[in-house]
Amino acid sequence: MTNPGKAGDLLAQISKGEKKGLPPVHLWNPDFCGDIDMRIARDGTWYYLGTPIGRKPMVKLFSTIIRRDGDDYFLITPVEKVGIKVDDAPFVAVSLQVDGEGEAQVLRFTTNVEEETVADTEHPLRVELDAQSQEPAPYVHVRANLEALIHRNVFYQLVELAVPREIDGQIWLGVWSSGQFFPIGPQP
Repeated sequence: MTNPGKAGDLLAQISKGEKKGLPPVHLWNPDFCGDIDMRIARDGTWYYLGTPIGRKPMVKLFSTIIRRDGDDYFLITPVEKVGIKVDDAPFVAVSLQVDGEGEAQVLRFTTNVEEETVADTEHPLRVELDAQSQEPAPYVHVRANLEALIHRNVFYQLVELAVPREIDGQIWLGVWSSGQFFPIGPQP
């Protein structure tokens, strides 16, 4: 069921209590109020009622209350839970900062909603290959069951940083971050 007023109600609730840091959506368990006509496209654009949300502060605010339960995505406040559609991942990693080099290197990603994530044990990188096209789809874990699709330009930067390493008898190309090696593909 679509209720155009629900997005506005959600926005009013979360903007009243806005504090530093992210809201504890993992602790909230309100009743499900139905789905709203909100979608996050693969390129990170948020749509409401089929129209792109052009106000970046609003998108950033909504991005703080998104939660994934299983394969479903929700916007959650302490009193309301509404379903939304996500085409791929709710965030897109749009820039990469590299500090250090070799095994001491640290990779810091910034998403389209200006959230920073350092690739490490708790925030791993992974790459899926499309079964038909064999095109890679790289992701970095951002927070609590949520990932960012790594933008193509950022992935090219990762490929430039890639080094070979043997894993289970096979040579893989991958990148180091926070003392962890993240494979991004088998060496050709």
